[in-house]
Amino acid sequence: MRPLVDVARLERFLSEVGRHTDAPTRVYLVGGAVALLHGWRASTVDIDLLIEPDTGSLMRALPGLKESLGVSLELASPLDFLPELPGWRERSRFVRQEGHAAIFELDLYSQALAKIERGFDQDRKDVRKMLDEGLVLPDRLRELLVRIEPEMYRFPAVDAGALRDDVESALAESARGGDE
Repeated sequence: MRPLVDVARLERFLSEVGRHTDAPTRVYLVGGAVALLHGWRASTVDIDLLIEPDTGSLMRALPGLKESLGVSLELASPLDFLPELPGWRERSRFVRQEGHAAIFELDLYSQALAKIERGFDQDRKDVRKMLDEGLVLPDRLRELLVRIEPEMYRFPAVDAGALRDDVESALAESARGGDE
């Protein structure tokens, strides 16, 4: 088992990403890595990311980086589990440039919906932070969910009605200010 990823380990990984990228590449951080950047957690199990384009030197370097830095990496994002939210790239916050790699945190609305759908306790806490800090606005989250509902059939593991109910529960919990 690899050690947990903390901010220092994440920072080392991002620096190495820049050293191993030989062409313009967008690297989107997801999940626990984003929580680390915002200070919501002290550590995470792995670094989830999406790489565009997903070819080239960086993809070839990932297994070696995983070993040399002692981190767990997952090529996973909300786009693997839910339809793409319109405008997700434009809403993805630029973090920094490392060589040819532009580092972003993947759209928090996409992440919030995926975390709500997954329903784990830590995911609920992350969504609560997004809402409490005004990084995800309730009406906009509802609007984006409605916009992707026609494409939900492409993800048969997701129950659109249950997701809608879970979103409303998460929003109500945040409005109450508690974890009830």
